[in-house]
Amino acid sequence: MADRPEDPRTGDHQELMSLLGAWALSACAPEDTERVEAHLNDCGRCAEEALRLRDAALLLQPQGSLDLDPKLRARVLDGCLARRPATQPVPAWAAPLDSEAARLDALLNDITEDEWRTPVELRWFDDHEGWLGRTTTVSGVLDHLLAVDGLLARAVGLPDVLPDAGDDPVARTEARWAGARREADAWRSWREQTQALVRAAAGTGGRTGERTVPRAAFGDPARLPGTGPELPLSDAYLDRAFACWVHADDIARAVEYPYDPPLGPQLRQLVDLAARRLPQSIARRRRAGLAVSQPRLTTAGTPGRTLHLEVEGPGGGHFYIPLDSPVATVSRTAAREAVARLALDDVVFCQLVAGRITPDEAASGGEGDLLVIRDVLCAAAALSRL
Repeated sequence: MADRPEDPRTGDHQELMSLLGAWALSACAPEDTERVEAHLNDCGRCAEEALRLRDAALLLQPQGSLDLDPKLRARVLDGCLARRPATQPVPAWAAPLDSEAARLDALLNDITEDEWRTPVELRWFDDHEGWLGRTTTVSGVLDHLLAVDGLLARAVGLPDVLPDAGDDPVARTEARWAGARREADAWRSWREQTQALVRAAAGTGGRTGERTVPRAAFGDPARLPGTGPELPLSDAYLDRAFACWVHADDIARAVEYPYDPPLGPQLRQLVDLAARRLPQSIARRRRAGLAVSQPRLTTAGTPGRTLHLEVEGPGGGHFYIPLDSPVATVSRTAAREAVARLALDDVVFCQLVAGRITPDEAASGGEGDLLVIRDVLCAAAALSRL
């Protein structure tokens, strides 16, 4: 006599049903996979659910089309994690790097062999030399990401793919570009390093700003907010997520593929990182004699004049930027008495910070001291790097 299907009300059924999301993503342990598949032979309801989840999971594979809803990956993963929480969840500050790396990986899977050699222009702004650029290829962009991400990998205890290239991001990129490799090598090395970085973040855990790493490990002190010897590990991860998105967009434009900005909550983290970098950039330009607005002496620790930066869109928010003392905290009184207000779209603000558009192209709504607004726009552009 054949065994009767187990009662759906039993605890065993509930446990196996909770594994369906992980099974659809091929993330079950071997013994759990055998149990789930045996259960699917006897339970029609779970078999239908498993088929639906497996179809959705296939859309998450690199073979998926770029025409997919960009929110699909997040929805499916959220559904799976709701059924069975991750043992080591990716912290919120590393989620943007995880998402942007997955999106870039999908883009790379969709391009043709010839498109790997498509010229890609990288632009940035230098206070003294003006707008600069380098032309590379799709694989050259990955080599650049790999080289600079390697500094973060080394800071969290992972192997550095360029152990002898030092700490300077530009020198590391040049060293990587000097080697001859196949396109697939750059893609594989970048993917493996990024996945290792995300796993390291999951193993580290913690809240935003809780853990720190030496600032000197990243070579360029102007790349990240603050001035102290230590910087938040979360900021280092957000910086690499920002770079991943910007360079993925560079590639997409070069090969004429559509590419959306990050999801709103993650874009908000990248906007916040850029806004926190602004005060130091303003101060550096003023010390170099590049500011067009007049300086104002302030008491040590007070913000002096303040600009209200209003970033619009799903990644936006309100930021109050100190103009005369970069390390000061802006009080409510100083915020209410801001000498200027600047409104920018969230993506436009990030493009300006990345050096993809000029201050004139970014200029949108502004009121108050126009010279201060000009200084802030130029300081945002000066945050860009190769």
